[in-house]
Amino acid sequence: MNLVRFNPGLLSLFDDLEKSRFGLNKEFSGDVPSVNIIENDQNFILELAAPGKRKEDFRINLENQALTISSEVKDEKQENQKNYTRREFVYSSFSRSFNLPKNIFLDKVTADYKDGILLITLPKKEEPKLSREISIS
Repeated sequence: MNLVRFNPGLLSLFDDLEKSRFGLNKEFSGDVPSVNIIENDQNFILELAAPGKRKEDFRINLENQALTISSEVKDEKQENQKNYTRREFVYSSFSRSFNLPKNIFLDKVTADYKDGILLITLPKKEEPKLSREISIS
């Protein structure tokens, strides 16, 4: 049996504003990319799987303690021949929002897109220790 350390900061990160899209609703099937959340001593790292997109297709916003990742792609193709006209519309969009823990350096958040994975690094602040020794008078 392995012991797992409880981390309330990680729980608030998992507190997705769109819980049904975070994989908690098994019946949901849409064009919302999957997200892995990794924690180490220095960072939280979000890996968002979005193959076929370009980095210009993403918008990442931080407002207060909320991180929102969205994308909207519109494409229209029209082909004219002698006897027919063919038009194809492609429309794809998604939005994911996450409540961030308070121990994140919001001004040092970075993002990188490579090989179909959007990688967002959320550096942690050093948490003040809440323990101290109290003398008895």
